[in-house]
Amino acid sequence: MCGRYYVNNETAREIEKVLQYVDEKLKQQSMINVKKIAAKDIHPTEQAPVLAGKSGSVYCGWQRWGFPGFQGKQVIFNARSESAMQKALFRDSICHSRIVLPAAWFYEWNLKKEKNTFYRQDASALFMAGCCRQYEDGAHFVILTTRANASMEPVHDRMPLILEQNEIVPWILNDQRAAGILHKTPCLLKRKSEYEQLSLF
Repeated sequence: MCGRYYVNNETAREIEKVLQYVDEKLKQQSMINVKKIAAKDIHPTEQAPVLAGKSGSVYCGWQRWGFPGFQGKQVIFNARSESAMQKALFRDSICHSRIVLPAAWFYEWNLKKEKNTFYRQDASALFMAGCCRQYEDGAHFVILTTRANASMEPVHDRMPLILEQNEIVPWILNDQRAAGILHKTPCLLKRKSEYEQLSLF
């Protein structure tokens, strides 16, 4: 799962690279939104920068993380990629409103409540697949998760669905490509933790 992640100036620069070849009008508005990015942790219910589709192109906007839940103040901030198409809450969003969440890294806690940071060693940003839907106060998004790969398994059995850079636009705009991406295995990530345990042999 993913319950908190971090964005910074490098995240903004990576978004700018994705936007190099998009529609000029959308690019101008997108760059205004990119400039709003400040180094900070993103928590559920907060606004975050997203890459989304509009008029056959990609733009950067801001949306709120989490669908309103069914009980009081409950917030649904993740959706399982394997079963999202079978859930009424997510089906239409997966079909028509796919987005990408850029981040420098994300956090996960193990069973001992120890915080771990996951990031890409080969890039300064990672891109998480998501989907969104409209509510009275604007667009809200969830992050899609999948079964953990070998780099994530020591900490948690789920992880965000990480996209390669060449999968960002197809995920957002190409329905056929997106169907395949939905079931991919994410790349291996690097991990650092605040409390590395020492083993005695």
